[in-house]
Amino acid sequence: MTEPQLEAGGDTAADGMMSTADSITSSESGQNKTDKVDLESNVELEEDARDFNLRQEDVVRQGLFQNEEDDRDSGTDYFNSDMAGTQLQRDECVGDASLPDTFQTNELLYYERFKAYQDYMLGDCKTSEVKAFTADYLEKVLEPCDWQAQWCTDVFDVLVEVVDVNCKELKAKVKLVVPLQCETRGCELTEAAMNTLLEATLHKVPLQELHVVFDESGDFDQTALALEHLRFFYKHIWRQWDEEEENDDFDYFVRCVEPRLRLFYDILEDRVPAGLVAEYYSLLARCSQKFHEFSSLRNGISSDSESELDNVSMVEGLRMYEQMEALKRKLRIIENPLLRYVLGYKVNSGQQSCRAKGPRVSGGRMVHVVSVSTTVSQLQSLIADKLGPEFSGEEFEVQFYSEPLLAVSACYEGDVVIVLPGHYNVTSSISIPDSISVEGFGLPDEVVIEKKNKGDSFVESTGADVKVSNIKFIQHDAIEGILCVRQGKLEMENCVLQCETTGVIVRTSAHLTMNMCDLYGSKGAGVEIYPGSVCRMVGNGIHHCKEGILIKDFADELDTMPRITMVNNVIHNNEGYGVILVKPSDAVPGEVAQEDTPTDEQLDIEGNEDMKGEGKMQVGVDVQLIVVDDCSVKEPVPYSSCYVVPPEFTEGNDAIKRELGVTQADDNLLSQEMFVSIQDNQFRRNGMGSFGTFLY
Repeated sequence: MTEPQLEAGGDTAADGMMSTADSITSSESGQNKTDKVDLESNVELEEDARDFNLRQEDVVRQGLFQNEEDDRDSGTDYFNSDMAGTQLQRDECVGDASLPDTFQTNELLYYERFKAYQDYMLGDCKTSEVKAFTADYLEKVLEPCDWQAQWCTDVFDVLVEVVDVNCKELKAKVKLVVPLQCETRGCELTEAAMNTLLEATLHKVPLQELHVVFDESGDFDQTALALEHLRFFYKHIWRQWDEEEENDDFDYFVRCVEPRLRLFYDILEDRVPAGLVAEYYSLLARCSQKFHEFSSLRNGISSDSESELDNVSMVEGLRMYEQMEALKRKLRIIENPLLRYVLGYKVNSGQQSCRAKGPRVSGGRMVHVVSVSTTVSQLQSLIADKLGPEFSGEEFEVQFYSEPLLAVSACYEGDVVIVLPGHYNVTSSISIPDSISVEGFGLPDEVVIEKKNKGDSFVESTGADVKVSNIKFIQHDAIEGILCVRQGKLEMENCVLQCETTGVIVRTSAHLTMNMCDLYGSKGAGVEIYPGSVCRMVGNGIHHCKEGILIKDFADELDTMPRITMVNNVIHNNEGYGVILVKPSDAVPGEVAQEDTPTDEQLDIEGNEDMKGEGKMQVGVDVQLIVVDDCSVKEPVPYSSCYVVPPEFTEGNDAIKRELGVTQADDNLLSQEMFVSIQDNQFRRNGMGSFGTFLY
């Protein structure tokens, strides 16, 4: 047994030695092969490096315009390499049929443009890098030559062929397609004249003015979309003064592109009041004009001159610069979605749907009765309880309507509208330009007026002396609010206001008296009070809104403080503060000069006791606090600051805080001069506290 085992072991050892030798030989052979592969790789390395940029451009082009399995909702992603043909729509030419159709690219959605600018065109570039990033983007996606486009200007549209593209200059070298194919507006254009024009421009035209001719192959889809993004950017996003911003450390997309893009689509989709839109474009035009004037003046001043004329020009330049900065700040407020909601706009820019008629020529007055259908008993009750006791004089006539809007539109000064119980649907705003009275004949829940369609506001009052009572208003999609007092005086009594967007707005110089009303459901503030207005609120409930009462202080020298009276109101279950003041960040909340502290004659403080404790924002002066008593306040007023933006944006970045604003508790709010009388109000279960200040 031992001997065979030894023989077997010997064979095994021999096999192991042979295997080891083979392994060594194989290893040496493998090493030689590896050396050979490395040598070949080194030979090809230079060629691979030359091809790398081309491959990267192909990747970018595919990423820009190809759907991916894990990103099906990506913006500007129309194209799939497996699909043949264009994925864009045809934009058919109207007018001269000689011009070919172009691609339809100007109806892109918000997220499509957003993704294109964020991911591909601009990224995280700074303002000074915008042009370089844009040129790099265009170089990757534009076809360099041999494509046709319509060169579109205010005067003509003409067919040209692109022979070269200069992305850094944002221009293309073109030649005229013959025979001439064009469409003119108010002029005649010949082939010779067009060639002369092209020679004068060295055959270079702006890329923004080129619209790619439609092609079903899909080869030019990328070019058509890239030119659309470029065209839209310089028309709606870029401002000439952007590149002159002193602080160039901000991400240009976050600071400027995103808010301006969002504003454009909010305007497009009717989510911004018409008055605010008009104000924004007016500010934009004024700022652009001021920038051109300032640039011309600056270019005309010699840097080493000490002449009196240049000194005067420098002083004028500083004045123009300050004016331009003020305009730019107002533009940023409107462009910022948060500040746009909080601040709105100051001017009475909304156009009245009708003008005040004044008294009737005949001198008579009319009672307008609104009812879908009336029973005999209801009519008897109306005559006995209302018409007989109050309107039996000869100067009154009675007329019947089926809709509240028709009755209000027919009113003259001094008329009365009586709305009988029923549910009335209206599709447009109710404007009240004359001094009239609109009252429901019954309880508010029995007299309901509901607005169905979208519009700036639901009820708009501009009359000198208007009264509304005993009616429930239900709001849907009103951009500017359920009720807006633009000017004049409005007294509202025993009404219910069921909001969906903003509540009651009291504009500058307007007067509102709101008694025994119930307001709820606003996604904004229940009541917005503007500078220079007078607002008296007695016995109201304001609840389940974003904020209870929002008071706006624009710190404009032309503005005056509002005059506010609050008595026996219950402000509860609001998401933010019960009462919040919006003011500039350069004013410290809670800081009131000793000589400006209101006296007891100025402020009625009966029924209120000083709140115990001191606010953190109080600054070295004794400020008289006027607050509700402890039994009325069901929640402590928080003293810690609460920011509306994440902490990483608020630490060490004062500029961004000035842009976005800071919200903080402010227990000294009611000590301000704007409050004429504060008595017996109750604040319960408001999410962020009873009183706060928003700094912008």
